[in-house]
Amino acid sequence: MRLRALLETEALGLRLLGGEEELDRTVRGVMTTDLRDPSRYLTGGELVLTGLAWRRNSADSEPFVRILASAGVAGLAAGEAELGDIPDDLVSACRRNRLPLFAVNEDVAFATITEYVVRQVSGERAGDLAAVVDRHRRLMTSGPAGGGPDVVLDLLTTDLDLRAWVLSPTGRQIAGAGEPLAPGVCAALASEHLAAVRTGRRGPHRISIQGITYSLFPIRGHGRGPGPGTRDVRESVLSDWMLAVEADAGDWPAERLDLLQGVTQLIAVERDRRDAARTVRRRLAQEVLELVQTGAPPAEIAARLRVAAPVLLPGLGAAPHWQVVVARVDWEGGDIPGGPVAQSLLEEILVDPSMSGPEPSDRIAVAHAGDEAIALVPLPALAGEAGEDKGPDSALHADALLAAVRDPLAAGLADDGRLTLGVSAAVHSAEGLRGALEEARHARRVAAARPGRVCAAGHHELASHVLLLPFVPDDVRRAFTARLLDPLRDYDRRHRAELIPTLEAFLDCDGSWTRCATRLHLHVNTLRYRVGRIEQLTSRDLSRLEDKLDFFLALRMS
Repeated sequence: MRLRALLETEALGLRLLGGEEELDRTVRGVMTTDLRDPSRYLTGGELVLTGLAWRRNSADSEPFVRILASAGVAGLAAGEAELGDIPDDLVSACRRNRLPLFAVNEDVAFATITEYVVRQVSGERAGDLAAVVDRHRRLMTSGPAGGGPDVVLDLLTTDLDLRAWVLSPTGRQIAGAGEPLAPGVCAALASEHLAAVRTGRRGPHRISIQGITYSLFPIRGHGRGPGPGTRDVRESVLSDWMLAVEADAGDWPAERLDLLQGVTQLIAVERDRRDAARTVRRRLAQEVLELVQTGAPPAEIAARLRVAAPVLLPGLGAAPHWQVVVARVDWEGGDIPGGPVAQSLLEEILVDPSMSGPEPSDRIAVAHAGDEAIALVPLPALAGEAGEDKGPDSALHADALLAAVRDPLAAGLADDGRLTLGVSAAVHSAEGLRGALEEARHARRVAAARPGRVCAAGHHELASHVLLLPFVPDDVRRAFTARLLDPLRDYDRRHRAELIPTLEAFLDCDGSWTRCATRLHLHVNTLRYRVGRIEQLTSRDLSRLEDKLDFFLALRMS
């Protein structure tokens, strides 16, 4: 389709501000962006939609327009909702670069223009995708019962013979046609996608797993994405969905690639709708968090919790127990705000896959304050035989939360980001929430003191030696471990005596000669000889509690 046809479509509410002589340009797609440099996502022929959040002052217009013109886009449509009238400097820049410029009335949603363009472009190229668009339009107007992105993926299978799945950045399968992917495959696909985005590779990204080639297409929401002045992909890489197609797109013609890009734009509309559904939960979390942090009376906090519980646990009425989870994302070498990124990630990590329904299976409310994201998680109780409360039935555990998502998140964080997470114990009343919040924050600081890109700690670690070990200065740590363990390491290198593994097993068996010898498949006399050699080399006595403790700590800190 041509730009002129868009201008003549009254329902789109476009007003031409410049470039009348270029209205015969062909539109091959549509893209919404507020990035100051969106060049990596442009392939040419797009109608670019922007809310002008990238513009800080008049000097920003010329570089932005020059980037679009160099990429060969068909035209630029700027929304009037943010700044009112389109700035004169943007109009002048478009005229200098021969880029057609349209104003979008504030009453017209970008999603309306996107859907119209995709429907028209796909209709000209392939009737099968036009059917997808029409079905998706009906899906969107019918509300949550419409079936979600599964409808679009089913049509890809039946009309284009393509098996496809929608995945979250953690590798969770959101939708799919046919058999679900194995969890390991999902994690590998998510890891490859995030790594490719972080290195700036142009999509679609391809990966072969167990002899099957998959092509990965990013799905970017129209109403989401980075805020004003954003220049860094790190703000959105950990929140974007992806479309995984069981096919090698490397030799696809441009027309078929355009079809798949159109499908991602349709699914992005569904993503935006699901994000909007989280608004109520976020607001509830923010209200409760503010009450807790300002020291509000427990009765007032309890009243807000009674409002929150039915929203988060429909049909339960009230949540007998609550947990608090605190997450933080830190980036090196930049001033990227970590709070919104951590909020999006924490919402994804805490999704409960056991819950069913077309809506995202959230049962948590997440707020962000500064660089932290704070989740309020309701826990149903486990009833006893007489109906009494037996405690929380599904309490969260720090390590379990990250077990399945560690690899994809590490790929997205790359070499310059860290995610740290802390989990509180369950509390059964409003009075306990303040303590739970502080407990989760302390646990997160314990996690932050550990090495690694993705780390978590739970409340149980706050009453253990592991709370103290990360905060021992490095020079003290090295001196302590060297004094106790270096003689054993030197001896093992020279004689292959395995004194260090023997020491670890002996302490793990609580000094039991029989159990330790059985574990190491040794005669007890051989074990006694090795322990005697350890005591001789270190001048310590492993029958003394103090020396056992010193060895235990040295092994933990090494």
